[in-house]
Amino acid sequence: MRTDDDQHGLKSAHAFDRSDKSAVYRAIETRRDVRDQFLPDPIPDDLVMRLLKAAHAAPSVGFMQPWNFTVVTDVSIRQRAWEAFSRANAEAVDMFPQDRQALYRSLKLEGIRKAPLSICVTCDPTRGGDVVLGRTHNPRMDVYSTVCAVQNLWLAARAEGIGVGWVSIFHDADIRELLQIPSHIEIVAWLCLGRVDALYSEPELALRGWRQRLPLEDLVFRDSWGAR
Repeated sequence: MRTDDDQHGLKSAHAFDRSDKSAVYRAIETRRDVRDQFLPDPIPDDLVMRLLKAAHAAPSVGFMQPWNFTVVTDVSIRQRAWEAFSRANAEAVDMFPQDRQALYRSLKLEGIRKAPLSICVTCDPTRGGDVVLGRTHNPRMDVYSTVCAVQNLWLAARAEGIGVGWVSIFHDADIRELLQIPSHIEIVAWLCLGRVDALYSEPELALRGWRQRLPLEDLVFRDSWGAR
């Protein structure tokens, strides 16, 4: 006999067993932004699809699913993307104080050329129509939803032993022209993906002295801003 819950598509929400919970938290805690440690081995198509399915399972405001994923394996396209990054990266150096510039230059950011594939994640703000449930008073909710898709992909990749690096240093127009992205589509992330032999035990920027993780207790308020 079907229950009312069955009729409405509801299923049990019991907590995972201990091993499953441990795996989820391990993926979260050991996820890293990979910049230079990619191996050249290609990623099988079925594995790429598993990662994209994980991304596509992300929550989205109004269930608008505003994301698209442009998978880039063409070496010439990735080379041109790296050139766009390289130009912007040279500009970025001068934006930091002089005492930080040498450390910035020492950070290896070679993922676009070293990783066997890239995925450009974009957001289509028109997908849900003019009025989207949940976005009526915050038009940026479509982009926030797309970032959830990025995080889903990243965690699934960690579980699969695939490294991911998020490249954000480029002029939007360069990537838009390179991938022929329509003007109304927002570029959210250029992700580099590839197998890795090892991951840093802590975020690389922390180990390299760029920034340290903030204490959680300093970031948690109760009931009002600043209240502990």
